[in-house]
Amino acid sequence: MPPVRRLAGIAAGLIAICAAAPAHAALPPIKHVFVIWLENKDYAETFAAQSPQAPYLAKTLPAMGALLPSYYGIGHESLDNYIAAVSGQGPNPQTQSDCQFFTDFTSAGAGADGQEMGTGCVYPVSVKTIANQLEDSGRSWRGYMEDMAIGDQKTCRHPDPNQRDPTQSATADNQYAARHNPFVYFHSLIDGPSCRNYDVDLAQLTTDMSQAATTPSFSFITPDLCSDGHDDPCKNPNQKGGYGGINDFLSAWVPKILASPGYKDDGLLVVSFDEAESDNSACCGERAANTPNPAGPSPGAGGGKVGAVLVSPFIRPGTVDDTPYNHYSFLRTMEDLFGLEHLGYAGVDGLAPIGARTFNQAPRLELKVSARRMNRNHVRFAINTGRAAKIVFGGVCRGASPRRTSAGGQRTVTVRYARRGSCRITASRPAWLSSAKTFRLRAPGRRR
Repeated sequence: MPPVRRLAGIAAGLIAICAAAPAHAALPPIKHVFVIWLENKDYAETFAAQSPQAPYLAKTLPAMGALLPSYYGIGHESLDNYIAAVSGQGPNPQTQSDCQFFTDFTSAGAGADGQEMGTGCVYPVSVKTIANQLEDSGRSWRGYMEDMAIGDQKTCRHPDPNQRDPTQSATADNQYAARHNPFVYFHSLIDGPSCRNYDVDLAQLTTDMSQAATTPSFSFITPDLCSDGHDDPCKNPNQKGGYGGINDFLSAWVPKILASPGYKDDGLLVVSFDEAESDNSACCGERAANTPNPAGPSPGAGGGKVGAVLVSPFIRPGTVDDTPYNHYSFLRTMEDLFGLEHLGYAGVDGLAPIGARTFNQAPRLELKVSARRMNRNHVRFAINTGRAAKIVFGGVCRGASPRRTSAGGQRTVTVRYARRGSCRITASRPAWLSSAKTFRLRAPGRRR
């Protein structure tokens, strides 16, 4: 036991006891996920080369969390990858060509592995996404799309039915791309209020993540065509494209996310790419029932190696997990985190979710207590656990109700005791590689 120390105004024996950590479950109790998707870069040119043009991506982020060097796209071009990541639906010829026209999906019925058979762009209402799943389970989601708000179109911006997509090319004034916003390609979202309410401009993210309570469970963040690295040079002469755009976007937004109350309340940040630029390989024997060629314009099995980085209090900085993963693995992991069923190809037998090799660290639980005597039998405790935790009082302070500290980990409590003895304060975390800590305070009894 640590030596007894004096607290101001109180004869106090302060003892910290750390319980042994229990065995962890497959995935940690993550509450808030932030996803940032970038565009069209090969792993060999980004993470493997530690790109000097995008050091925040290639060096800073991997040092903060886990690098997944064997993470792959599932096809070419862009849109089929975005759709796969939120719905588990595989590529079809129109999504592989980025849906130049905003046409409805022509369905030939339900197929194996939860696939809607046929071709087209906007999937029928029967096809669900992780956004639908989250809403149905009482959780929240948002799509945050940079440059989406323009004129009267503030949310859920997409082309008119059966019309050419005017966002296929950027302009000097606007770099939004509908094909990088997967949520507008599902009637299950755009036919009701969901898309209008929850598919919003990126500017809304700052307000939403200012409090843990207003931070969505799942946030999918799409930079514009310059900030995601797609366009180089950028059509806006005052903005960088390519690797410079990527570096500027990440170095501006990632620190804000990691400093936010929602991230601090058991958060996870995922940064990856939709597809590689010049790689058509695949990792995981994925199927593609609706296309003869998953790589689209060129022969190949998939969308190439792109890599991914995950940052979380549940991940040891500098981790490298070389398990093969793809966008279906990502979706399966998100569904497992929130206790949802697997959609489409995310449910295929043998597909590996991101697991214990990445989520390998118990978040540090601090318990700092200071006390001040209010009168002869009341003491005020200032409790700081460093992060959200459950607080239980025992001993002579047993009468105090169990309490919780919020994401910031702070709580002030006044306790009445009736006799001399030990006041116990215990903070605990959910049972995922988590420990409990207890402080005992020797308090004087009532004066006579």
